[in-house]
Amino acid sequence: VANLRTPRTPAQQDTVLQEAQNLMALSVVDTPLKGGLNTPLVESDFSGVTPKHAVAQTPNTVLGTPMHTPGGQGMTPRGMTPRMGVAGQTPLRTPARDKLNINQEEDFDAPINDKFYQKDMKEQLRQGLAGLPRPKNDYEIVVEDLGEDMDETNEGEQFIADQADLDEQSEAEQLAKRQKEMRLRSQSVQRDLPRPADVNNHILRVTGPGDPPINELQRAEELIKKEMLVMQHFDAVHTPTPGQLGMGPGKKNQKNVTSQAQHLSYLQQHPYDKFTEDDLEQAKELLKKEMGVVKVGMNHGDLSLESYSQVWEECYSQVLYLPSQNRYTRANLASKKDRIESLDKRLEANRNSMTKDAKQAAKLEKKLKILLGGYQSRSQGLVKQLNDLYEQIEQTFVEFKTFEDLRKHEIGAIPKRMESLTEDVQRQMEREKELQKKFGEMQYKKDVLIYDS
Repeated sequence: VANLRTPRTPAQQDTVLQEAQNLMALSVVDTPLKGGLNTPLVESDFSGVTPKHAVAQTPNTVLGTPMHTPGGQGMTPRGMTPRMGVAGQTPLRTPARDKLNINQEEDFDAPINDKFYQKDMKEQLRQGLAGLPRPKNDYEIVVEDLGEDMDETNEGEQFIADQADLDEQSEAEQLAKRQKEMRLRSQSVQRDLPRPADVNNHILRVTGPGDPPINELQRAEELIKKEMLVMQHFDAVHTPTPGQLGMGPGKKNQKNVTSQAQHLSYLQQHPYDKFTEDDLEQAKELLKKEMGVVKVGMNHGDLSLESYSQVWEECYSQVLYLPSQNRYTRANLASKKDRIESLDKRLEANRNSMTKDAKQAAKLEKKLKILLGGYQSRSQGLVKQLNDLYEQIEQTFVEFKTFEDLRKHEIGAIPKRMESLTEDVQRQMEREKELQKKFGEMQYKKDVLIYDS
């Protein structure tokens, strides 16, 4: 009973008295210039305007730390040290207990590490798992029938296409229509070839009552001319060129340009016949066959580029452009003044072309100089080094040839020099012998004279 007694509540402190003591201690303190320790003060709580009072709480002894060891008062359970792992060792922690007897007493002698105990636990777990129901793999797929619902939805709701898709489809249809119409037009329009600004309607043959009848070849030629005029008027109405509209180089000669009203008037008198693509294909096949027949009949083989260029130059030399009339004519029908004027115009056009090409070349040269300036300077340095090396090689080659010739001369002169030196040595040896002999004789005479005296 004494162990379960409620602890005594600590005495309550007087906060006002503590603050008064702090003020008195601060008022009697000496100046801090003298040094030393600060005056000890009681810690205060300044969390509010007034001093905070500390309220003491009664401790809870029910959920507190146990006052005795489990299993009895003042003794180890069953008179021995508890075994949690290895026998003979104290457990690493004290088992949790409370005074309400919520946690049951643990038996520290349970053979947790015993192999028989573990085997028994495994067997119990296996029996528990064996009692569970077996899994089933039966399944069923149910597809919802949406056919009737979708039909009803489509009938009830009308699909609205996107405007962008409609615009794209419309553009594609218009493009296909224009391409189909372009395939039915003349080759000059399809290939954007130059066309005359003024249609010459006077190329047709004029026959009078007293003229002889024309043959079939001439009649075919007249039909081709008529069809050509109709096509030119039709192209001038639907796809006019800048020259036909009076906006070309001959703008000052607009009086010679045929107006749209004249083209329409001619087409009303001579309507333009539209053909299908099949008709045009058949016409092309007929032309190919006729070209083959003409080529075989006139022994024309495959023309080379030189032959074609020669024929082109001959035909081009027979045509002359008249700047004053803004048209082409035959050279043999033009006067001397027209020829001079045409040549002046051609010379001026060539000069303008040369000036234009020179400006373009200067621009390209400037761009290339900026782009390849480093390479050019590097190339110049390398060229200079190569020139120096070439000069050194040439100088070295000259020196080599010179010394080679000297070597040959020296090799050729060695036998003569050796022979000359040999003769000199032989002559010197003979002279030395003679002088030695003469010296011996004179020495003998000297000795004889000395002996006689």
